Amino acid sequence: MQRILITGNMGYVGPGVVRHLRQQFPHAELIGFDMGYFAHCLTGATRLPESRLDRQIFGDVRHLPEGLLEGVDAVVSLAAISNDPMGQTYEQVTLDVNYHATIELARQAKAAGVSSFVFASSCSMYGAGGEGAKTESSQLNPLTAYARSKVLSEQDLRPLADDEFVVTCLRFATACGWSERLRLDLVVNDFVAGAVAAGEISILSDGTPWRPLIHVQDMARAIEWAIGRPTEVGGNFLAINTGSAHWNYQVRDLAYAVADALPGTRVSLNADAPPDKRSYRVDFSLYQELAPNHQPRRTLVDAIAELRDGLLAMNFRDASFRSSELMRLRVLTRLRETQELGDDLNWARAGSTRPVPAALLA
Repeated sequence: MQRILITGNMGYVGPGVVRHLRQQFPHAELIGFDMGYFAHCLTGATRLPESRLDRQIFGDVRHLPEGLLEGVDAVVSLAAISNDPMGQTYEQVTLDVNYHATIELARQAKAAGVSSFVFASSCSMYGAGGEGAKTESSQLNPLTAYARSKVLSEQDLRPLADDEFVVTCLRFATACGWSERLRLDLVVNDFVAGAVAAGEISILSDGTPWRPLIHVQDMARAIEWAIGRPTEVGGNFLAINTGSAHWNYQVRDLAYAVADALPGTRVSLNADAPPDKRSYRVDFSLYQELAPNHQPRRTLVDAIAELRDGLLAMNFRDASFRSSELMRLRVLTRLRETQELGDDLNWARAGSTRPVPAALLA
């Protein structure tokens, strides 16, 4: 790979992907393309993550600049309105960014001669999954705008694939773990933050829903595999559950695992909460078969320990963190309140991205 474009690289997952691809493809030209919504949301960073890129381009994936894909060999499509609360608030934008823009990016990539297109999809498309573990051929039951956008994208990416344009849709489990742009609106990250800041984990359900998990570092390893995947492994189009069978957990078990790592933490369940329909276990055996050298290495214990240690190193004590800028919806809300973003999440004026601390640019 001579040139790799990563869209949405300035989010939660992007820093780890950039670091890993720099290590695995040391001579490749790495290009980032991002709106910059969360550029300022740095957590414990001693170096600006984008300094590992050859180029960082600011722009809207809904409006691709001319020449962006020139000479690109692989595209990693991370750009998305990235969770259910944001999808509920910005449903049309979610459809435009996560679906329409993804398909247009893929069409332009194919026309430009890109050979590998990697799409960050999601296991959330299984929705109310019932009892059995979901395979790639299981019925899809998306319950949110975010999940629906992933289903629609996969459907329209399939006919674009051929032997010269290999498409891989990685149906990732729920992300967790430390990042230089940490999000706390993810289940494990939220639980560790609550335990560190207040000594308490509040579960908003009865704790029985199932969630598959994957560490952000293992997501990066999966993306590396997908970039170089030949058509002999999975065909020219592949939608694959990406994670590990060992990481299927009920929410309450996650809470108690965090409490074990932070003694004295109280766990409260809401037994009277209405059932959370988003409950699914996932079968990852196909990923284990096709990518034996890129299987997840990190454990839940690892993820909890690094989150705990990272937050403590930041002197994190914000018991009201769910109203802070470590929640992605809150960042967008504040940018709209200050009129830096419009209702369609376009910047109100050119160059109005949030500044990065000068010390990190040195």
